[in-house]
Amino acid sequence: MNMGQSAATADRASARKPAMGVFERFLTLWVALCIVAGIALGQMLPAMFQVLGNMTVAQVNLPVAVLVWLMIVPMLLKIDPGALREVGQHWRGIASTVGVNWLVKPFSMALLAWIFVAHVFRPWLPADQIASYTAGLILLAAAPCTAMVFVWSNLVDGEPHFTLSQVALNDTIMVFAFAPIVGLLLGLSSITVPWDTLFLSVVLYIVVPVIAAQLWRRVLLSQAGPAALSRTLRKLAPLSLCALLLTLVLLFGLQGAQIMRQPIVIALLAVPIVIQVYFNAGLAYWLNRQLGVEWCVAGPSALIGASNFFELAVATAIALFGFQSGAALATVVGVLVEVPVMLSVVHIVRRSRGWYEAPQAGRRVANP
Repeated sequence: MNMGQSAATADRASARKPAMGVFERFLTLWVALCIVAGIALGQMLPAMFQVLGNMTVAQVNLPVAVLVWLMIVPMLLKIDPGALREVGQHWRGIASTVGVNWLVKPFSMALLAWIFVAHVFRPWLPADQIASYTAGLILLAAAPCTAMVFVWSNLVDGEPHFTLSQVALNDTIMVFAFAPIVGLLLGLSSITVPWDTLFLSVVLYIVVPVIAAQLWRRVLLSQAGPAALSRTLRKLAPLSLCALLLTLVLLFGLQGAQIMRQPIVIALLAVPIVIQVYFNAGLAYWLNRQLGVEWCVAGPSALIGASNFFELAVATAIALFGFQSGAALATVVGVLVEVPVMLSVVHIVRRSRGWYEAPQAGRRVANP
């Protein structure tokens, strides 16, 4: 390849990669500050956070739901309903994600819980809660995320039609597979699935925002064309990130008392969750690369493969073991860990794009 071709390739690569503003570049710092602010505000204003925490329907927190809407609308605005019929071409990405979500993640979490909670960390955990902590971790891993994956996918410039289709498929599988998998791993013959939480989450996080975003998209395109849609997406980007940071403040504020009361327990329970996230994200990412899947599909595939449906996990833990149980606490730790750890996975996926696409570029050169 000559110098002119190299420069052209570099120009195309830089044009393909969106520029990051100061706000996005220092996102890790803002996340850390929001975590500290959330814990501090939770201690200083416990009554306010208690009111916000009690605004729930079927274990779904409504203020968090509003913030999630603000985060996911930019991704949903990008979806062209006519292009959904072409999502079948991403079948390899779908197969990778489904395999990791349902054939690997619940079982790898059961193994990690057995290693860390039942053995390595056992001397530092309450003996009577060991089994309950393990159950909570398994519940956390047994259901893939429904809402936040739209945020992660948007941050890695993921293919929006693949993301929506994959989430819808996971929700369908969840209806049939969640209870049997949890029952198998927990040894319980009867699992009480909180169907109201599952149904409400799907309606709030998929049905309502998809309909609202599509109506908005139609209005923008009919009035001023694609340019108006692009301008709207640019304006919404800072709002989406601000909503993400406010979600962190709210989540850590709501659990500030728990964190201050049991910091060692929470830190120890976070270890298998963090390992689980990186392992499953890396596995899905690697599988997609081996199968020659485009990066814009592999990114959201890895993130969907790693994230958890914590509302369902918390609700199921409370229904099975009680509000004050170790299982409920373990699922809450999952809530706290989810956002900062997934943001680190987003960072890794973005930074590794050149590595990911290198073998595909080689294949294109070998087979012009």
